[in-house]
Amino acid sequence: MCQILKIAKSTYYYQTNNCFKYDVNNYEEEVISAFNKSRKIYGARKIKAVLMRKDIILSRRKIRFLMIKNNLVSKYTKLKYRNHKTMVNNDQISNVLNRQFNNKKPNEVVISDLTYVRVGGKWHYICLLIDLFNREIIGYSVRPKKPLN
Repeated sequence: MCQILKIAKSTYYYQTNNCFKYDVNNYEEEVISAFNKSRKIYGARKIKAVLMRKDIILSRRKIRFLMIKNNLVSKYTKLKYRNHKTMVNNDQISNVLNRQFNNKKPNEVVISDLTYVRVGGKWHYICLLIDLFNREIIGYSVRPKKPLN
């Protein structure tokens, strides 16, 4: 249509800005009241949204300027990680070997070790069964997930 009328596309899409400039100081009370109504939690972004619902257009920069001018600092809570105590591995196991690792018979004492290795870009768990008589690996298990008990 613009080609037929021989006008530029920018002329067709041009919209006049009917915005008029606000005096920032007139809306200082609005910013303060929006901040206090939010129980002093809102920052400049949320205050801007509240003011836009009242058809007041102020930039975040101007809102931030008014907040700094009036010493308005938003308080917000950060979710903190809380360590929950679990009842895993709380069984009292007696010390049968008493650090005597030199055994005289094969398969008298078998120990296990659980570790993980990276294979093909993925982590896999490996559990080894080792005979303490000659430190020989007598069994193993490999899984992509940690084995249960």
